[in-house]
Amino acid sequence: MEQKLMTGNEAVARGTWEAGATVAAAYPGTPSTEITENAAKYAELYAEWAPNEKVAFEVALGAAVAGARAMTAMKHVGVNVAADALFTSVYTGVNGGLTVVCADDPDMHSSQNEQDTRHYGRAAMLPILEPSSSQEAKDFCKLAFSLSEQFDTPVILRLTTRIAHSQSLVELGEREEYVSKGYKKDAAKYVMSPGFARKRRLEVQKHMRALSEYAEESPLNRAEMADSSIGIITSGVLYQYVKEVLPQASVLKLGMTHPLPRRLIEGFAAQVDKLYVVEELGPFLEDTIKSWGLAVTGQELFSPIGEVFAQDIAAALGGVSLPPLPPDELPARPPLMCAGCPHRGLFYLLHKHKLTVTGDIGCYTLAAGPPLSAIDTCVCMGSSVSMAHGMEKAGHPAHKTVAVLGESTFLHSGIHPLINTVYNQSAVTTIILDNSTTAMTGHQHNPASGFNAKGRPAPAVDIPALATACGVKHVQVVDPFDLKATENALKAALQFAGPSVLITKSPCILLDKKAQFKPYAVGPGCTGCKICLKMACPALGLQEVPGRAKAKIEAAQCAGCGLCAAVCPSGSITRGEA
Repeated sequence: MEQKLMTGNEAVARGTWEAGATVAAAYPGTPSTEITENAAKYAELYAEWAPNEKVAFEVALGAAVAGARAMTAMKHVGVNVAADALFTSVYTGVNGGLTVVCADDPDMHSSQNEQDTRHYGRAAMLPILEPSSSQEAKDFCKLAFSLSEQFDTPVILRLTTRIAHSQSLVELGEREEYVSKGYKKDAAKYVMSPGFARKRRLEVQKHMRALSEYAEESPLNRAEMADSSIGIITSGVLYQYVKEVLPQASVLKLGMTHPLPRRLIEGFAAQVDKLYVVEELGPFLEDTIKSWGLAVTGQELFSPIGEVFAQDIAAALGGVSLPPLPPDELPARPPLMCAGCPHRGLFYLLHKHKLTVTGDIGCYTLAAGPPLSAIDTCVCMGSSVSMAHGMEKAGHPAHKTVAVLGESTFLHSGIHPLINTVYNQSAVTTIILDNSTTAMTGHQHNPASGFNAKGRPAPAVDIPALATACGVKHVQVVDPFDLKATENALKAALQFAGPSVLITKSPCILLDKKAQFKPYAVGPGCTGCKICLKMACPALGLQEVPGRAKAKIEAAQCAGCGLCAAVCPSGSITRGEA
């Protein structure tokens, strides 16, 4: 059997292909992005980047109702966007199998909150599978399609960042020749008007009872009995940590964390002297187990905030000695926008004009930090436009308020807020940062980039025309590297008596991996005023010269954008050698 080193995300894509699925839809979101990127590499799989997670889920649901096997992938906050369709899909059920991959992000490595998808499973009455390795990520993904069809329900495959991005060996299998079940008209099953939905609610309850019985006997959940003095219930990557730290402990590994196998857990508890739960993000397992009257210890020993590491388990329960985690007092290295980023000049101007800036989800959120200090809020996808409108209605001056979001985020969830701004007559300015890609998650295509998920040419949304169609009367496009033109356009938008849209259009500097740049250099006339440093460019710094400090440009990092030269009052920054 051929083996390959794979991340959990790659393994999920492989499992989707091996299961005979034919449709995969997603919106990029770390830590789930690479699932669809890899799915797109399989010729037999139709893969797409949808405008948002709700659309992606509904595409996959439609494919499943038509009789195909389909997969949709998203990060944990993407589940919020998809939730409307997700909850009702449990009532409609499926036809072909539907696997919903959700990647949670404990410790918020690339997210704005630490929500736990397991609660969605409980609230929506959905089964949840949790792999502990890349091999299980592939195997559980394949199983999810079968369970989906067996129990007539979508199935959540829950990853966390460590499983999604860590590599381990995976045995490669052949693709299953899955034959589509075909669509059969059945309004009572798929049309969720109240009369039909009430009857389908009873079916959901039957499915959950059947799933509970399945959980009791499923090989997904297994007791590994050893030293009976200590028993540990765990799942996901924490199973690997527990086995590393306490190899002699008895362990109940849960591959299905909803519904839980009550009889299995009670039987395991009866065989050990002391029972522990090791889990991240709060007592989801622990609370349920305690509600059954079992004595179990968990949250007293482990923080509900952030990740749980092997060292944390060793500190709480003893076991193998491990090297300590790095100390918290290590020097910080704050993230910055890349040298040559097309967004930098705009945020310099927003800070210069002391504007209130409602921000959004994207790499441009880095402009919140000093010295740019140009972002005031960041909540969720599309919230920038709605919040700017709300601030204006609360009395905050419109000519001092702008909303900022990328073109991918605008297409994800910024269109409706812009329509609302026009409809309810707000005069705030919306700035759309069009860099021709979804940059934050690794340069995925979007409906405005001109290419689809497989890299093939596709129609591109005309964003200025779309803004005009939303009812905006003042729409202007500008090159953000032309700082003077951008400043004039910004002033015109702020002075317009009504909602306005300013589109800064220039590709992400990292799109062309082979690009060669002629760097700028600082000449002897530099006065050390440090104005160029306000651009927060990683290529800029200071060097000591006799009697003072002057600016310095690291040629190896400079992308030749020229923004530092544009703001230099002495004209000392020029292209070429100093």
